[in-house]
Amino acid sequence: MNKYSLSALLAAGLLAGSFATGAQAADLGGDCCADLEERVAELEATTARKGNRKVSLTVSGFIAQQVMIWDDGHESNVYITDTGSVSIGSHFAFSGKAQINSEWSAGFLMKIEAMNNDSLLVTQDNDDVGNAMNLLEGGPGGPLALESAYWYLKSNRLGRVSVGLQSSAADNQAILPDASGSLVQANYVLYDVNGFITRSNGTYNTFSWGNVGNCATINGLGGAAPDCDGVPSNVVRYDTPTFAGFSGSASWGEDDVWALSGRYAGDFRGFKFAGAAAYHRSTDETNTAGALGLAAGGTQGRANGGLDAGFFQTGVYGEHVATGLWVYGAYGYDDHSTTDSARGAGKLNPEADFWYFKAGLKRKHFALGSTTWYGEYGRKQDAFTAQMFDAGVSSSQLDHYGVGVVQNIDAAAMQVWLSWRHYQGDVDCNSGLAGATGCAGLNINDGNNDLEDFDLVKFGALINF
Repeated sequence: MNKYSLSALLAAGLLAGSFATGAQAADLGGDCCADLEERVAELEATTARKGNRKVSLTVSGFIAQQVMIWDDGHESNVYITDTGSVSIGSHFAFSGKAQINSEWSAGFLMKIEAMNNDSLLVTQDNDDVGNAMNLLEGGPGGPLALESAYWYLKSNRLGRVSVGLQSSAADNQAILPDASGSLVQANYVLYDVNGFITRSNGTYNTFSWGNVGNCATINGLGGAAPDCDGVPSNVVRYDTPTFAGFSGSASWGEDDVWALSGRYAGDFRGFKFAGAAAYHRSTDETNTAGALGLAAGGTQGRANGGLDAGFFQTGVYGEHVATGLWVYGAYGYDDHSTTDSARGAGKLNPEADFWYFKAGLKRKHFALGSTTWYGEYGRKQDAFTAQMFDAGVSSSQLDHYGVGVVQNIDAAAMQVWLSWRHYQGDVDCNSGLAGATGCAGLNINDGNNDLEDFDLVKFGALINF
């Protein structure tokens, strides 16, 4: 008898005991056993199981919340937010696996995001913003959103094929080599400032920080640069086995989006190394890149044009094991051939570059767990939206730098952090460009416009389950 049958039998016995008379309880003959077995079957049918006899079931995820203190040079406030969308914020997942034979297995994953305060969407005026994934899927912005739902077949020798809603082969590839223990708290995506409106010349502009840290190549949905293939989509994906630390992936889906990536992780003479590189290309006609920018129209604004855009990304991590000193760097390049009939064929946004560097020390100062200290710097060059381009913007630059500390609490599968980030940037605009709608529409002047500095202090915690 398995443990579920035993539990159900005990429950049935207690239930029967609470309703039976003394004479009935003493009568062990007749139909009592048949009735008991029927009740056991009923209870087993309503008992939560860890899968069935063939397919396992695992529930996992994490909850992350942080106190965020921000100052845009004119206004300041304190918010409580999550840490961002698409695997980096609060979520729960159901996964399972069945062993077909010694060579083959099958499995599935379903992941649900759960947040009503997505840091990707908060603005100066609103911190109860729902879930970005929900909005991208056409919903009302509620707290729950389906992030992934796919099945897979895996061979130990040949690799894995998966089909359904999932990350492409390029998603997060430059971020994932970061083994410093500070990946969630400090990476090169604008998770914490994306929706905040910029200021220059003493007033608020009509574009957000996310509008000057934008991707042209998001696969038909939206997102935050430079995770430029960062939204799960319906794809077929293949992942190779790992050979001597090397592995690769390929995916295709939607209409049309394809991606390739390669990874390495290994140790050498007291050092740990990890690296990845990926490229994806999108010709999806429904592209709405920048949809989460919130200002300046919010969507890609292609008019009758088409999308033919690609993004290359790479990330490298190295750590000296004995001292705990580590360094991480990432680079991305956005190239595209998008045309916009409102401005004429061939008049394209400049191709954007993204740089990010982070370095620090990872040591176990306390019995609680390891501590990661870090400093970071990032730059996004000419990563502005199509609406800004149509207004007459010819170049932009967004820089950020910061410091922080992350403390692991091993006994609780938990991280606690304290960090500070500073954002600064500038935008060049020329209303005289052919087809330009005018810089005044962005509430900036012709020529160079310095964006007023933006500061963030964050204290938060994440607990895995």
